[in-house]
Amino acid sequence: MTLAAVTAITAIALQTKHPQLMLALPVVCVVLGWTYLVNDEKISAIGRYIRTELASRLPSDTNTGHRAFGWETFHRSDAKRGSRKVTQTIVDLTTFLITPLTALIVFWCYGPGNALLITTSIVEAAGLAGLGVQILRYAER
Repeated sequence: MTLAAVTAITAIALQTKHPQLMLALPVVCVVLGWTYLVNDEKISAIGRYIRTELASRLPSDTNTGHRAFGWETFHRSDAKRGSRKVTQTIVDLTTFLITPLTALIVFWCYGPGNALLITTSIVEAAGLAGLGVQILRYAER
């Protein structure tokens, strides 16, 4: 969805030669990025709940010695998990932070000097910075 939004907004801004339309991109990326983070956190919270609450309440399977919900610990013990988390964080930052910051830079270089639009762009930059901090905080978990 983010790729489609980025493509559509960029195409419209280029075709109409109105760089101020690039100001839509940070808003879209903050909304979609925040939605992604919230959904990811909810999924992680479900996993934590299963690992810490449900799994401890169920007895081990007597035939195999495995606990119910073994997936919740098994997939976290993969040796490549750390590199996947780093890669995912880079992808998230690129998608939801670097791309809209690039749009702001384009606006700042080629957009009209309208005070309201410049103020809007500064507020959007602050919103992107906040989203970037949240992406990094969630990545630490």
